[in-house]
Amino acid sequence: MKRFGMFISKHKIMIIIVALLLVIPATLGAMITPINYDILSYLPQDLDSMLGQNILDKTFSNAATSMLILEDVQSNETVKIKDEISQIDGVERVLWINDLVDTSVPKEFLPDDVKDLFYRENSTLMFIQFKESPSSEATQEAIETIRKTIDKESYLAGLSAIVKDNRDLADKETPIYVLLAVILCLLVLMISIESYLVPFIFIFSIGLSILYNLGTNIFLGEISYITKSLVPILQLGVTMDYSIFLLHRYDEEKQSIEDRNEAMAQAIAKTFSSITGSSITTIAGFLALCTMSLAIGKDMGLVMAKGVFIGVLSTITILPAFILVFDKPIHKYKHKTLLPGFEKTAFFVTKHYKVLAVLFILIFIPALYGQGHTKVYYNLDESLPKDLPSIVSTNKLKNDYNMTTTHFIVINDKFSSHQVKNMVEEIKKVDGIENVLSYDNILGPGIPESFVPNEIRDFSMKDGYKLILANSNYKSATDEANHQIDKLNDIVKRYDKDGMVTGEGALTKDLVILADRDFKTSSMFSMLFIFAIIMFVLSSLSVPIILVACVELAIFINMAIPFYTGTIIPFIASIVIGCIQLGATVDYAILLTTRFREEIRNGLDKIHAMEVAIQGSARSIITSALSFFAATIGVGLISKMEMVKSLCVMLSRGAIISMVVILFILPSIMLISERVIEITSRNWKEKGSFKLKIAREENNHEI
Repeated sequence: MKRFGMFISKHKIMIIIVALLLVIPATLGAMITPINYDILSYLPQDLDSMLGQNILDKTFSNAATSMLILEDVQSNETVKIKDEISQIDGVERVLWINDLVDTSVPKEFLPDDVKDLFYRENSTLMFIQFKESPSSEATQEAIETIRKTIDKESYLAGLSAIVKDNRDLADKETPIYVLLAVILCLLVLMISIESYLVPFIFIFSIGLSILYNLGTNIFLGEISYITKSLVPILQLGVTMDYSIFLLHRYDEEKQSIEDRNEAMAQAIAKTFSSITGSSITTIAGFLALCTMSLAIGKDMGLVMAKGVFIGVLSTITILPAFILVFDKPIHKYKHKTLLPGFEKTAFFVTKHYKVLAVLFILIFIPALYGQGHTKVYYNLDESLPKDLPSIVSTNKLKNDYNMTTTHFIVINDKFSSHQVKNMVEEIKKVDGIENVLSYDNILGPGIPESFVPNEIRDFSMKDGYKLILANSNYKSATDEANHQIDKLNDIVKRYDKDGMVTGEGALTKDLVILADRDFKTSSMFSMLFIFAIIMFVLSSLSVPIILVACVELAIFINMAIPFYTGTIIPFIASIVIGCIQLGATVDYAILLTTRFREEIRNGLDKIHAMEVAIQGSARSIITSALSFFAATIGVGLISKMEMVKSLCVMLSRGAIISMVVILFILPSIMLISERVIEITSRNWKEKGSFKLKIAREENNHEI
């Protein structure tokens, strides 16, 4: 690494030029990477609900259906609006009452099933089918055009419209998130670092690595909007440590090496192993998300892990070049830091460590209970402001038509009209089903099939399948809706073992089941990955247990707070918070532990060794935690997207909770367990070989 460091130091101008040139392809890559705003599309493809959804998409062009409510509009004007919408690119067809009967027929003469489906007192309802999925570009553009076509007294509801509003809101807010995170991180760095210029160099260098990460997402095909919103602020908060480590190692080397290039080369060589070791646990935490059944875990995990890796590369290449170029002004314009020396903190912890250890046990029980009973929601519309057009329209659909969720039932067309009608009659009797629309019911007794309009035939029966729509007045993801879907599945499977119930309700029900399983799986794997890494790095069986237990306590406290405050969080938060918080903050525990071990090896008794360890590492831990807090808290305070807002509030809170637990609880547990640690660890008190000594020095990151 010394040769590599010397190469970077001697070619610093070239490094900066290349780094700036890479901005061009990175920006283009970030701009053209498709963004997926449909969470339900990340479900496993082998589920019945997803198989049915694919049939809706490919056979019936019905994977994306919106409902349009028109108020106080005459029949002739409604027909005109329908025809205009039918001509819009991306729209497959529009279904209204005039596809069944002539509009001159009074609605009072219509069968109750048909009348209740299309009419209420002063409004009428039409169904709009799109050619592609809800989150596709074609569907989103069609939604925008439809809204320009209809007036203010019209309401466009359905998942496609919700996805559209979610997309617009995310695109509008994401740049604000990044700007706010940058400003708050600059404030934290100004407080904790002596130089006026360094915070701006850090932010610029990390900003380049974030842009490279976003640009290389093009090779993944697409990313979710949650990943797009969170990656910049998470990468900023997580990788800030690496920049701090390099700068202070460089300052140390300059005290004994006059040549700046050689000092930087030495700093790069010595910092590399430290940064690599620190980043491995973070990457492991993110990669644990890839064990989820939901593909969004892989999406977030890969992008965030890639971001940390790029951040490491940036720290040992781009940042050293900038520091060398601006070396004089960096060290010329300085100020005093506002962080104390933490002598009182160290004394307090070592004096009261037994009480703090008891506190660990007392807090652990309610924290464990609370995190296990925190309520979550799964509906996309719950995460959006209530005044968005799609949310207003969806509520209108629910209140006026009792149509909260539409179930799509796909069966084989070999079944006779009589069998289908019997099945439909059973479906109608299921609690919460408002009405059912099927081809065989529309056809009616004695009506030749040739009399049925092509629009209705293609909507209901095609390529070996029959489609039945069952409108429910239960909201998806509720216990009532899930029980209703179970009943529908039982009925459908009795008639057609290959029949499928799909739509938002069925997809969300599968999401509920998988999310609970993924929470357990990802949490277990993140703990196992990080346990193994700590065990390998510190050569101990007991230390990984203590460190992971302390960070898990911080996670449990973080996850339990919503339970005790009566807050409902998005399902994605319950899955990813543990992995991210564990991976991002376990470094604090490793830093304190390695410093404690070093002082033990230097001959100090455990109390004095812990005092020195806390004093020596507290500033680094607090700076890291505050940087992570600053990068996320602003988003948590201003975001209108509840899903992103909740994630960022919990991440920012988690950083502070982890910091407090590591500085106060972890030392007490280690002091009580020091004898056990010695027995279960290799070379706990012996200095070991020269290589181990060098490794210890590299892990001593002081600010």
